[in-house]
Amino acid sequence: MTQEATKSGTRMANRCSVLAMLCVSLAPISVFAQETSQRPWARTPVNTLGVPGMIDTPTAHPLADADMVLTGSYFNSTSRQTFYFQITPRLSGVFRYSGIDEFLGRGQFYDRSFDLRYVLAEETGRRPAISVGLQDFGGTGIYSSEYIVATKTFGRLRATGGIGWGRLGSRGGFDNPLSILSSRFDSRPNAIGGLASTGQLDSGNWFRGDAALFGGIQYQLNDRTILTAEYSSDAYIEEEARVGFDQKIPFNFGASYSFPSGVEASGFLLYGDAIGVQFSYVLNPKGSRVAGGGIDPAPSPVGLRAPGAARDLGWTTQADAPAILQDNAAKVFERNGLSLEGIKVSAHQAEVRFRNATYQNSAQAVGRAARVMSSIMPASVETFVIIPITENGLPASSITLQRRDLEELELAPDGTWQSYARAEISDAPTRTFDPADQSFPRFSWGIGPFLDLSLFDPSSPIRADFGIALRARYEPKPGLVFSGRVKQRLNGDRGDLPASNSVIQRVRSDTGLYAQEGETAIEHLTGAYYFRPGADLYGRVTAGYLESMFGGVSGELLWKPVSSRWAFGAEINYAKQRDFDQQFGFQSYDVVTGHASAYLDVGNGFHVQADAGRYLAGDWGSTLTLEREFANGVQIGAFATLTDVSFSDFGEGSFDKGITITVPLAFLTGRSTQNKLRRIIRPVTRDGGARLFVDGRLYESVRSYHQVGLQDQWGRFWR
Repeated sequence: MTQEATKSGTRMANRCSVLAMLCVSLAPISVFAQETSQRPWARTPVNTLGVPGMIDTPTAHPLADADMVLTGSYFNSTSRQTFYFQITPRLSGVFRYSGIDEFLGRGQFYDRSFDLRYVLAEETGRRPAISVGLQDFGGTGIYSSEYIVATKTFGRLRATGGIGWGRLGSRGGFDNPLSILSSRFDSRPNAIGGLASTGQLDSGNWFRGDAALFGGIQYQLNDRTILTAEYSSDAYIEEEARVGFDQKIPFNFGASYSFPSGVEASGFLLYGDAIGVQFSYVLNPKGSRVAGGGIDPAPSPVGLRAPGAARDLGWTTQADAPAILQDNAAKVFERNGLSLEGIKVSAHQAEVRFRNATYQNSAQAVGRAARVMSSIMPASVETFVIIPITENGLPASSITLQRRDLEELELAPDGTWQSYARAEISDAPTRTFDPADQSFPRFSWGIGPFLDLSLFDPSSPIRADFGIALRARYEPKPGLVFSGRVKQRLNGDRGDLPASNSVIQRVRSDTGLYAQEGETAIEHLTGAYYFRPGADLYGRVTAGYLESMFGGVSGELLWKPVSSRWAFGAEINYAKQRDFDQQFGFQSYDVVTGHASAYLDVGNGFHVQADAGRYLAGDWGSTLTLEREFANGVQIGAFATLTDVSFSDFGEGSFDKGITITVPLAFLTGRSTQNKLRRIIRPVTRDGGARLFVDGRLYESVRSYHQVGLQDQWGRFWR
């Protein structure tokens, strides 16, 4: 046997022994586990990196489905702010924003990173929970790591053991046991903490290079207090080299206390050289207040008809009966927070078109409309056809209810389900009838404060402008909308954003110039026409100053059958770049953009959207968006866009990506309103993959009144 063969055999034996060690660490004391009494833990804490863990290392248990956790921690010149979301019972994600003093010679260095982790196995009496995680897989790579971790509960005690790569393989490392599968796992192409692949997925690094073991124990002193001791395999190589962080020992110790409000406070002793503190706040929109309106006035009771009253058709001979009914209906609808747009009544059927400007929940609006009709319609009218109209004048669907069902089911134990089962939901007629008297033209306006934010500038992580905004809206007839918004900045520093260094057409990265010169700005000033070109079809044409950076013309067509979870759309735009002062002038750059889009309601609140086409900088590519919506209207989503702009030409971040958060004001106040707070969180704003902002896109405005949307919200039909 040659010397080389002997070395190879030795390496193979070492790797096999490491795998054996790993099996032991991932299933601690499983023989004794079956006999251990299980006491449910009150909570699973998160670590300084914002994931379920001990102090600086992860554990295997997930949080509750839909848990959101905001975390801030600080130790030894390092601050970390994180947003954690339990996307599904097994899948979770983290966005992290970290600051390190004097790192890379830049003073305060700021880093953005994303994590994903998945629960491979849930804990049972014999088996530990097992999870796999990708840490900082789409950022600078400073915190880049991968791990497999297992956690087992023994009453008040939890024991964790795991194996890590990257940063979690930097202390006490050994030959990668995965090299048994392929020699490519022997080395990690990029050094830990390297910045060469900023923003890319760097999948070529995953689970490669030296590995190391980590672990620890947590003890639940009571329902609110947890004590922790861990062994960390993170050597903090970059921090020791660049900011003088001196690790004396690889052990960390800490305690955390959870308050009834959802706030958790923690204190740590880290690596024998630093003291750390952490605060977390846990919120679960799935288990929180239902869809708004908790302090709204009670709805009108269903009007009950006297026996035999339905046979009386005398009212049909009264010439002014339709006008009287229309006038009465308009008043009662208004008192119930709805706006009557049209009504058509015959001896046995009433068709009503209304707008809902109050209720976040579409089924609740339909239910209130049905109650109103039962209280004002003549007794002979048995069939109610309710047609909700979108904010922009599009008939969205047709809901047919029998009056006798309303009378029977209002107080029935299973009235919610039965009322949905008996309702007929179909496409709305595309031809309209005359609107209610004096309902058009419509004019509304408002004035109030505004706050514009720019996040993650390396020299100032939060920049803001605030001032006063005036908005106005005029509808001369259904579907024709003129609207505008003018802003007057009073103070702010967004104009101090660094100048763009983009090498492609600057369509978004000149934000600082627009903020600097747009002290008095026309944010948008448009005319739009919304129409129904045919069955299951919706259309929109918008022209004018479409957004703060572009004006032009935008056209959209959507195919969305009422009973389908699928929808398909197409949009084409001619856009011309506006002057930086956001008045009436334009710059020379113009572009034709457009996208083909597919939408899918997956179920359980998940929505997927895929767009493919041309973006504002002239680049071609596609965007994938995944969003989860809860019964109370809170929405959490993520998106990523890849185009033919190379990663190097795109610049920092490599490609466009981000997180979307939508919170209805009704969720915060308990009072019904359709106003929402929406924020798009991008690690960096560049020019590749940029899309035109156009108000009133069709899919979101119609889907909640279609069968799937109504079914999901029907629990509030009687509210």
